[in-house]
Amino acid sequence: MNESIVYSISVQNFKKGLNNLVHILDKAAKHAEAKKYTIEVLLNSRLYPDQFHLIKQIQIVCDTAKLCVARITGKDAPKHEDSETTLGELNDRITSVIKYLDTYKEEDFTTMAERTVTQPRWEGKYLTAFEYLTQHAIPNFYFHLTTSYAILRHNGVEVGKKDYLGEMPYKS
Repeated sequence: MNESIVYSISVQNFKKGLNNLVHILDKAAKHAEAKKYTIEVLLNSRLYPDQFHLIKQIQIVCDTAKLCVARITGKDAPKHEDSETTLGELNDRITSVIKYLDTYKEEDFTTMAERTVTQPRWEGKYLTAFEYLTQHAIPNFYFHLTTSYAILRHNGVEVGKKDYLGEMPYKS
């Protein structure tokens, strides 16, 4: 398994998505201020009554990124209490996960081919580390990142595809 590719599709993409989320949340704060309501209105918004609100979406984005790389490399992930209620606390959480991801190097993924991942709700079943990364963690990360974006867009925050995609490594 090519550690460089795995590092890129996991750590680098998670960091990019999290940094884009910080940018989008900054736009949300400016929007709320301009419209004269508190940011907590947006943080507690959801697209549908049975769906998680924005705070929980962000917590899951962070958890998915940190737990994925920890599980596929055999390292310990930092713990978060899911007690965030403010934009500052959410930004702190995102920043802490980015800093955690910064501790990883390509060589941390050398033993990934030997690893499996399981969770209690899977009732004794498991995935290979690569299957977990590509079929569970990456889709889950982008599902909750996209839902975060959609909640803000639905509430009038002027974010677009460029905000979601972020900086591109264009070549000339």
